[in-house]
Amino acid sequence: MASPFVATAKEHDIRTPDGRVLHAYGAGDPRDELVLVHHGTPCSGILAGWWADDAAARGIRLVGYDRPGYGGSDRHPGRSIADVAADAATIGDEFGAGRFRTWGVSGGGPHALACAALLPDRVVAAATLASVAPNGADGLDWLAGMGQDNLDEFGAAIAGEHALRPYLAKASDDLVAAGPNGLADALRSLLPAVDVAAITGDVAQFMYAWLAGGQRSGIEGWLDDDLAFVRDWGFDLGSVRVPVLVVQGRHDLMVPFAHGEWLAARIPGAEARLTADDGHLTLIANLAGVHAWLLEH
Repeated sequence: MASPFVATAKEHDIRTPDGRVLHAYGAGDPRDELVLVHHGTPCSGILAGWWADDAAARGIRLVGYDRPGYGGSDRHPGRSIADVAADAATIGDEFGAGRFRTWGVSGGGPHALACAALLPDRVVAAATLASVAPNGADGLDWLAGMGQDNLDEFGAAIAGEHALRPYLAKASDDLVAAGPNGLADALRSLLPAVDVAAITGDVAQFMYAWLAGGQRSGIEGWLDDDLAFVRDWGFDLGSVRVPVLVVQGRHDLMVPFAHGEWLAARIPGAEARLTADDGHLTLIANLAGVHAWLLEH
């Protein structure tokens, strides 16, 4: 699957203690510092070529994985956000890392935060990019500022699986059918001008491979993610004691700016990079600052 836009990575099937398989992608020198990546929703664990190139230049071994139900990973029905901690620990063990750093983008953000909260002896530092905040959080109008497609999707998630499953089945078919050149149009209600400008060339090619790869075995991962987002996450953000970086763009229509502001204000000691010029997709175009920050801790 390697290409200029998808990193060359060794693929691993990792067995969890409860018997599930997690499919992981490791790029870089095994002697380097491990950074675990939590992918966006509804994507896969493949790594962008430019992420891996930057990581290798900094002495980082970058590892992605398909969350349960996505790509090559077995489903974990009814999972909560907190359940990721055990899976992350298993992946760290597989790659020989007693301690590791982590970042998550979009729907991966809460999962990176769960690792920070629940694995304080193993996670050195964590970063989120355009992470969603908890549904029902005090002081946050959770849906305000989302594009129409996300209003529809999360409205269905809040209603329950009976409403969400048919919605996602059609949405998945539409995204896969769009191809790299049709993604901007397929996501038009969610893309401000800065993201439309970003979703070209290698970024568009990677985005499509990322999305299509996550759904190659169906919509179960996407379904379980969305249901987990709108339920109790299973951990307390106030318990986080490791360094956390919160990155959020003001123009984001997928995860509104207020989510980043809320997280930055509620996570103890969090460092915030709340940018005036970014949307959602622009944040994945350059991970240099995030990788540099992680290595400072």
